[in-house]
Amino acid sequence: MDSRDSAAAPDASHRHRLWRKYPLDEEIGAGAILLADATLDDVPRFREVWRRISLAGARPAPANVDHQIVELGTEGSAVTVHTYTPVAAGRSARPAVLLLHGGAFVGGSVESVHGQACDLATALDVVVAAVEYRLAPEHPYPAGLDDCAVALEWLTERADDLGVDPSSIAVHGTSAGGGLAVALALRTRDEGGPSIRLLFLVSPELDDRLETESMRKYRDTPGFTSRDAQISWKHYLGDITPGSPDVPPYAAPARAETYAGLPPTYLALMEFDPLRDEGLELARRMLADDVRLEVHLFPGTFHGSSALHYAEVSQREAAEEIAVLRRRLVGGQDVQPT
Repeated sequence: MDSRDSAAAPDASHRHRLWRKYPLDEEIGAGAILLADATLDDVPRFREVWRRISLAGARPAPANVDHQIVELGTEGSAVTVHTYTPVAAGRSARPAVLLLHGGAFVGGSVESVHGQACDLATALDVVVAAVEYRLAPEHPYPAGLDDCAVALEWLTERADDLGVDPSSIAVHGTSAGGGLAVALALRTRDEGGPSIRLLFLVSPELDDRLETESMRKYRDTPGFTSRDAQISWKHYLGDITPGSPDVPPYAAPARAETYAGLPPTYLALMEFDPLRDEGLELARRMLADDVRLEVHLFPGTFHGSSALHYAEVSQREAAEEIAVLRRRLVGGQDVQPT
């Protein structure tokens, strides 16, 4: 990172003008202005912008989905998990999706993935468990990861009560949630924890070192910038200095020595995203470590553009999400490598 990163962030109208230099998909480019105020220079405002976006598309759970809120007691805190269970008669033990929302480790909530959880439950006849993990800077690493681990253990241990097949659980994470998903898979592998059948990753945030070409290049993109990444890691790591040798791989999964033994993985990346190249590096290393992998880079997109549900490219992302999860969880087939 260079001295430009410490400069004051440009205002929303100026950022919107800067975005015109990128050949964004026409539909999502027009809607990018909705995200112009979502920068991490002001964390409370960042949270409020995403809360408003979430509320704009909010809808109650449909009648065929049972939405419950569960408090899991842990030492020092409680973890909130929202479950979404199809009420129609079907299999006695359904596959499950552990859903980890995005928000750069400092924002977002289950509220932002409520509609997605309902759609997954109804389209796939699966149980969805969305985790309200603790956020930085109030709760830096490893608080959020610990919460996700508690939720996965609960989902597995209470599988009979929840109507879940513990051998068919996907961990689905977007942005910071994607980083937490990979970290959870690493920790589960190393500690002999619950089985994960599939990692479904969307624009995962993985590397605190911020040295990739896309991180250097995309300093002013919609949705997320290299400056936002810098601030995000500072908040998430707390007393650990980003970029230093002290950052553990469970905090920044790009630092893992090996990905061997991780579950089959689907990886969705956005073209104009500072996180794009650390995702591509994850893919390269996973393939080298014989992890079964499928990768899709959506053209003309930016970080968080899938929140613009009306766009055709966002609808293709959503359709592929359903198709991949159906193939891996419901159909019982492996994700095919690229």
